[in-house]
Amino acid sequence: MAINTSMKNKPYNAVSSEGDGNSPSSPPSPRRQTSGFSQCRRRLRSKVPLQYFPKYSLAAGIFFRRNIQYLLLLFFLYFSGLMMCVGRFSNFLLHSREPIAIYKSHLLLEKFWHDIETDNSTALELSSVWQLKRRMKVHKPCPVPTVRRHLSSVEVSSGPTGYLIVEANGGLNQQRSAICNAVAVAGILNAVLVIPSFDYNSVWKDPSEFRDIYDEDHFIATLEGYVKVVKELPNELLSRYDHNITNIPHLRVEAWAPAKHYLGKVYPVLQEQGVVRIAPFANRLAMDVPSHIQLLRCITNYRALRFSSPISTLAQKLQNRMIERSSMTGGKYVSVHLRFEEDMVAFSCCLYDGGDAEKFEMDSFREKGWKGKFKKKDFDFVAGRNRIDGKCPLTPLEVGMMLRAMGFDNNTSIYLASGKLYKAEQNLAPLLKMFPLLYTKESLATSDELAPFQGYSSRLAALDYTVCLFSEVFVTTQGGNFPHFLMGHRRFLYNGHAKTIKPDKRMFVSLLENMTIRYSFPSTASFLFVNILVLLGTAMLRVLDLHAASIFDNLLMTG
Repeated sequence: MAINTSMKNKPYNAVSSEGDGNSPSSPPSPRRQTSGFSQCRRRLRSKVPLQYFPKYSLAAGIFFRRNIQYLLLLFFLYFSGLMMCVGRFSNFLLHSREPIAIYKSHLLLEKFWHDIETDNSTALELSSVWQLKRRMKVHKPCPVPTVRRHLSSVEVSSGPTGYLIVEANGGLNQQRSAICNAVAVAGILNAVLVIPSFDYNSVWKDPSEFRDIYDEDHFIATLEGYVKVVKELPNELLSRYDHNITNIPHLRVEAWAPAKHYLGKVYPVLQEQGVVRIAPFANRLAMDVPSHIQLLRCITNYRALRFSSPISTLAQKLQNRMIERSSMTGGKYVSVHLRFEEDMVAFSCCLYDGGDAEKFEMDSFREKGWKGKFKKKDFDFVAGRNRIDGKCPLTPLEVGMMLRAMGFDNNTSIYLASGKLYKAEQNLAPLLKMFPLLYTKESLATSDELAPFQGYSSRLAALDYTVCLFSEVFVTTQGGNFPHFLMGHRRFLYNGHAKTIKPDKRMFVSLLENMTIRYSFPSTASFLFVNILVLLGTAMLRVLDLHAASIFDNLLMTG
């Protein structure tokens, strides 16, 4: 698609006003209008006898000085009130003039469909895009000898200080983050970690425990020599709390707490009681921690956390079936993480092509799910503004158009990782039309194979995670823990280099807003590659904002 757009930049000219300066007067200067204060002073001097002037000069000065102060104060209050009124009015004008975007992607698909349908000769041209001219550095993840030496020296010198219990909450990958942080905190405190328990979440509604998702024995064995892990507290310690872990008083730790917080606040309690329980434990450790502690996260995430046998067995079958169905592309397939579930669409406050019926449906869903949160006075949203700001989830149609414009033809096999999509049949139809070889875990597995996983969202997400992990190209359409962990894991597997497409949704929306564009490859693909962030996996080693970035997709590795 070639872009026929023109932007007219109109500079905003600030106009400044200058006051009239007072210049020294010369004898022949014209008559000037004197100020009221000067006239007042003249009248005072003319009416007050000279002999009384010294007596009253100080009082008169104070009197006039106070009057001026009052006048200045009144003027300031008046000016402030005026500016507040003008400011609100100008904000209203600016707010009403803010650019918005209306969903038109379905209209563009109709316009381009003939070109898309007949254009299946461009896939080979894409092969050169993935090649970097410079030689890429191979990165060695998780240099473990340094960590082992450091932790061993601490343990030998002092011995374990006690037991650490944490409760991980959220979905699959938020729990994964908590597990990695729990191992890191155990390293900071030199504590024995009890296998983390999973807090039941009313949103995810998954009662799975650690052993249902991960291989418990592999987890304990892999971390041996770094952090000691046990399945449960010793009986003599449990008896102090009537054999009920919930009777152990829990500590509340601030979010993103640094290592020094644990050493200063938690460590003394651990020494005194022999056990500490931290709940909740979501995001309770800062991103920026000492390097040997950071590498504990790395070892935990990429080596110790292995899915349980039922999950890994079925996931391997799904992966093999994807390879078999990708024979026309040498067994290589593209995986797409699509966040277009009903709750995601509702929470984004975006509107698509459903008209008033869709708006009513989404308003009702928001009210039911979030109880008036979106009706508060301080919550201001405009669907069109959210879209132009890149906050709206990409539709299946938009993902299909992007991939076709980039050169992926209709012989490309695609694995779609998602939950139950909003109006799935209607919204998936355009994507299926562009990519007939479209598969999901439901279409690859039999009903009997999936039966043990039904009702367990984390186990189903683990299947998606594994199939996406080994895809040739991974496409992420929305932020979240799933793509963060997956991008980092893929970098780990491919020595720091993995093919990941992460679209710049602001630029993408601006492209789709232009109804005058033409479909022509490779000019369209060139535009997309300029304006879409394509992560070729050059292992982001630069230091980012450590509180804003996720270390799990930008994990530091050494070369």
